[in-house]
Amino acid sequence: MEMGAEGRRGLGHGGTRGKRGQRWIGIQAFEIMAIAAVGNNLITYVFNEMHFPLSKSANIVTNFVGTIFLLSLLGGFLSDSYLGSFWTMLIFGFVELSGFILLSVQAHLPQLRPPQCNMMSKEEHCVEAKGFKATIFFIALYLVALGSGCLKPNMIAHGADQFRKDDPKQSKKLSTYFNTAYFSFCVGELIALTVLVWVQTRSGMDVGFGVSAAAMAMGLISLISGMLFYRNKPPQGSIFSPIARVFIAAITKRKQVCPSSSEMLHRRRNNAPDHLIVSGLRHTDKFRFLDKACIKVQDDSNMKESPWRLCTITEVEQVKIILSVIPIFACTIIFNTVLAQLQTFSVQQGSDMNTQLTKSFHIPPASLQAIPYIILIVLVPIYEIFFVPLARRLTGKESGITPLQRIGIGLCTVTFSMVAAALVEKKRREMAIGADELLSIFWIAPQFLIFGVSEMFTAVGLIEFFYKQSLAGMQSFLTAMTYCSYSFGFFLSSLLVSLVNKITSSSSKGGWLSDNDLNKDRLDYFYWLLAALSLLNFFNYLYWSRWYSFIPSLSTVSAHGPNGEEDHLSFSSSKHVEAENIV
Repeated sequence: MEMGAEGRRGLGHGGTRGKRGQRWIGIQAFEIMAIAAVGNNLITYVFNEMHFPLSKSANIVTNFVGTIFLLSLLGGFLSDSYLGSFWTMLIFGFVELSGFILLSVQAHLPQLRPPQCNMMSKEEHCVEAKGFKATIFFIALYLVALGSGCLKPNMIAHGADQFRKDDPKQSKKLSTYFNTAYFSFCVGELIALTVLVWVQTRSGMDVGFGVSAAAMAMGLISLISGMLFYRNKPPQGSIFSPIARVFIAAITKRKQVCPSSSEMLHRRRNNAPDHLIVSGLRHTDKFRFLDKACIKVQDDSNMKESPWRLCTITEVEQVKIILSVIPIFACTIIFNTVLAQLQTFSVQQGSDMNTQLTKSFHIPPASLQAIPYIILIVLVPIYEIFFVPLARRLTGKESGITPLQRIGIGLCTVTFSMVAAALVEKKRREMAIGADELLSIFWIAPQFLIFGVSEMFTAVGLIEFFYKQSLAGMQSFLTAMTYCSYSFGFFLSSLLVSLVNKITSSSSKGGWLSDNDLNKDRLDYFYWLLAALSLLNFFNYLYWSRWYSFIPSLSTVSAHGPNGEEDHLSFSSSKHVEAENIV
């Protein structure tokens, strides 16, 4: 879809485009409120209403959230290759809406749920949801996952696309956009975790799911009404073909010997389409096997080789960039495994604590997750208004500190979140068993608070990092890799829970997390395990961030040779951040 009239008029004005990027943030907030209200309190519904065991309920939630973020790759691919961001968001927005409606219908009709039962009572035998009831539940749940997953990368990338990267003023505002988008995310999460969770607790999950559907509908209305005001990049064909060409050409010429000088590699191709012309990327020595794709066969035929057999240095270097960011991506998986605990076991942990605030008001355990967002709503503006300008003067970088440094701070901090969680759980368990007293729910606040601070650094830094590495026509897909990290983190959580139960169980007793009663489980041991994994992961990240920082940035060579020929041909333009060091 092409841009509307106002969008065309605004293209020449960086300020207008920047304002469109800021206005786009409001649309994101509606979807965030809708999905957060479901995901953050889902374990309560799965455990109390569908009657799945606690460990299975936790895995259902983590698999659901993991699927959302994994499907973001599909959304990014469809947007960049075939549909464009607008139509991708519109189509899958309605898919997500249908899932919310079906969840609300099931929660409202008793015949679609198992009979009411107290899962904590030893006298009652609760019937787990099976057959048709379970099928309806999982269809609704994964319609939401499909819609939300395909929406997420496009919302972030579409907003960032409103800024001109070749304009220094707009490029400077891009980092501010990511901070503002995260602020919007925090506001949406806060509303979901307070108002919407309160509605779910007081009026029932059917009303809560219905409110999520209404919020999603408002987001779709905002999307449709604003379609004429935003710049919508058209799809540019398959994003995987150029990458595949490099690998196929390298494999085909695997027996060739890489020349000692990059000057002997294929550097230009004539008659390139204008939208495929880019500045040259400096040749690097990493992944030298791929350089064989640039070796031109010397024979007497003078026949032109197919693009599937001969690639340019720029094409190869862009593939190297994609490969180089994978270790950075992998280092954030453990971080998101910690997040999975805050949405599952920590919510259940809060349920076994004293939730009474006044004589008539009890704090919903799921609302505990609002704590980091309350703090972040204060911290994000402070970070942007005070810290970034100060750091900018000290470092000379537009964003104050580099995205890699920002990620590293978050990965280090998250370890202390699990340390706090383990200490509090040990104290809660000892009081519950030894003194038969309930620890105040406010003791659980530090683990959420510390994680929120670490997320401000890691989550925003990772999104900014991937977007700045992204090739034109691949912004949505590479942004989706950020969400894919969440997916792997939640799936790893499910795997860890299963492995821990299997390894720690014996014939005489169950594993650390095998019982529905946290007083019989050893959740504190599991938290200590995650704290150790987080610390090891941070040191692993230090290694890979140093390795990545030595990758050269874009060269200043013109995209055209002396005779007007393209010096390099690429399947897309590339924006590669300057060398960044974590220390």
